[in-house]
Amino acid sequence: MFQGIGFAETQLSSDYQIVVSNEKSGDITVIDGSSWKVVATIPVGKRPRGVMASPDGKTLYVALSGTPISGPPQLDAKGNPILHKGKVDDDDDDKKADKSADGIAVVDLVLKKFVRKIHAGSDPEQFALSKDGARLYISNEDVGTASVLNIGTGKVEQIVPVHREPEGVGTSPDGNFFYVTCENDGEIFAVDCQRYQIIKHFNVGGRPRSVAFLPKGERAFIPSESAGEMHLIDTANHSVVKTVTLPKGSRPMCVKVSPDGGKVYASTGRGGTVCVLDAATLELLNTIKVGDRPWGIGTSPDGRYLFAANGPSDDVSVVDLGAQKELTRVKAGQGPWGLTVVPKTPPGQ
Repeated sequence: MFQGIGFAETQLSSDYQIVVSNEKSGDITVIDGSSWKVVATIPVGKRPRGVMASPDGKTLYVALSGTPISGPPQLDAKGNPILHKGKVDDDDDDKKADKSADGIAVVDLVLKKFVRKIHAGSDPEQFALSKDGARLYISNEDVGTASVLNIGTGKVEQIVPVHREPEGVGTSPDGNFFYVTCENDGEIFAVDCQRYQIIKHFNVGGRPRSVAFLPKGERAFIPSESAGEMHLIDTANHSVVKTVTLPKGSRPMCVKVSPDGGKVYASTGRGGTVCVLDAATLELLNTIKVGDRPWGIGTSPDGRYLFAANGPSDDVSVVDLGAQKELTRVKAGQGPWGLTVVPKTPPGQ
């Protein structure tokens, strides 16, 4: 499929690694950014999803959940999920949940080994780091809260009530607030990082899954999965500035901003593509075909490559953003979900 591309000619020396959480196999896959080869597979616990590294790149944090997967929900004629009576999210099976498995896994990325698990409230799904890297802001999906975890002490310092099914979390670049996206009713909560109080609550609809900011933080981007939309957010007053509809069949999940702040990338889930949009106007620039049901995405530090975790096909797409095409796929574990790109840290540093 990918013959004749000449990978060696397309790659520069790379000082980063791609880390993927594998929801079904309970481990993470570490891929070298130079060779696009798997260099480590590290068991971490049940149902790893959200994944993020410390600012120095030495430590990885992974959200774990003992709530079993029950498969994606059926969709109605408008693309909205059909939820069974009494259930909030058909991706989960709460009655069989193993709450002892919930937590945040801590992984030493230098030694490539699991270190410990920190209790972080019920059913953590995604999280964001505080600007100083000392705390995690965590969405607790099944109880409708956001937890503030002090990494050093391993203690939850604050629990912020939001609404049903919180998922995406993103910290503003200045570190002053974080957003929590709540899927069930399409709500967004802005939480102050000093007092941990809600400073604004607004609605975008359509199961918002994630959030990303421009480098200076003046704008944010939030996708609505079931509506197939992307929203541009004014972070000064926490309001929607503009909404665009993505191509038919798009189920936007994870959103990322290019390192230079010029473009926005969104994985489209069942759409099987990554949408490329202009960050200033939200104009659709391109759609790039990747693997089946891409979820987590990330870009190389130089902005040349994009990586997409493809759940059903158990692999990671490598996309050349200059050529706007997929170059190859790297085999991961079972059910790749989250993805982050991390600078390499030489041993001893």
